[in-house]
Amino acid sequence: MLPLDGVRVLAVEQYGAGPWGTQYLADIGAEVIKIENPKDGGDMGRAVGPFFIDDDSTNSSASLFFQSINRNKRSLTLDLSSPDGKAVFHDLVKTADAVTCNLRGDVPEKLGLTYETLGALNPKIVCSFLTAYGRSGSRATWPGYDYLMQAEAGYFSLTGEPDTPPTRFGLSIVDLMTGLAMAYATVSAILAARATGTGRNVDTNLFDLALTNVSYPATWYLNTGHVQGREPRSGHPSLTPCAQYKTKDGWIFIMCNKEKFWPILCDMIGHSEWGDDPRFLRFKDRLENRTLIQDMLDEALSARTTDEWLDHFAGQVPAAPIYDVQQAMDNPFVTENGKIQDLVHQNGTPFRVLDCPFDMGEPTPNRPGPELGEDTDDP
Repeated sequence: MLPLDGVRVLAVEQYGAGPWGTQYLADIGAEVIKIENPKDGGDMGRAVGPFFIDDDSTNSSASLFFQSINRNKRSLTLDLSSPDGKAVFHDLVKTADAVTCNLRGDVPEKLGLTYETLGALNPKIVCSFLTAYGRSGSRATWPGYDYLMQAEAGYFSLTGEPDTPPTRFGLSIVDLMTGLAMAYATVSAILAARATGTGRNVDTNLFDLALTNVSYPATWYLNTGHVQGREPRSGHPSLTPCAQYKTKDGWIFIMCNKEKFWPILCDMIGHSEWGDDPRFLRFKDRLENRTLIQDMLDEALSARTTDEWLDHFAGQVPAAPIYDVQQAMDNPFVTENGKIQDLVHQNGTPFRVLDCPFDMGEPTPNRPGPELGEDTDDP
């Protein structure tokens, strides 16, 4: 059995963050039923391109975007604004552990998706909400998306090279992490509900997650007034060497994030004397001489290719190549760890997605994301 076998989740969800979070639940055994409105084509993620299985944009589950975040789910078409649709949904709530929802902040209450309504049908139900800015307050009615959160929470000021325009993080990292936070909070609340017999509302939102992720730079500012900015070559704000350096054929990222790694690095690149140099003995010393160290490492590391250095370091020095998406997916280490999953679409076409990051002792279920309403007629 997978850990969440026997858990039923009704997911009133669309697009990115919510479906990403419930896919985590489905991957480890939960029965996740997408509740989709047939009048508007269901989850808007079904239409997101530009890439579709067999180039068929008319198929409701052919979007590769959709398939990336809806594996192992079921789909039930219901109009929750209609009396009949609401009645069917309420019957399902009586059998469910949780209702998850990532609609705009003011919508869940209008649709009767909160514990105040559903708890009367099932006292143990967990009602979990992922919104843009929360379900209360001055922005409850605001739509909101990942990049907006990155902009307002300071990410643009921390990403990229100094003296360049503000830059967003390369992925929709706020969506992805908020989805995971919702999944974590939902499972935690289900555990409590099973122990106590009482469910609850659980809230997370994109803005709060984005803000929380600012983490120690935020703590630095709140306590010392220090405003962290961008560092050259994507370097760490205080640890050196921790940045990208030139090699014979490109770049390598080195992270000597413990004191012990600096002398090891110096020895392995043929400059053991640097490890004892008083200018570089401690992190504070190396930070003061960061530009000098960058120039010294650029020169020394340019003697070999990135792959040659990685083979030479062999885990003794924390280092990584700097890949594009193609190189990252074609990395033999990804294949070695079995992190690409093979699925078969409902039309018989095989396709591939990334596997979930958990190892539960058995393979991740491998059902493709459902067609719109695929399970509506199931008993």
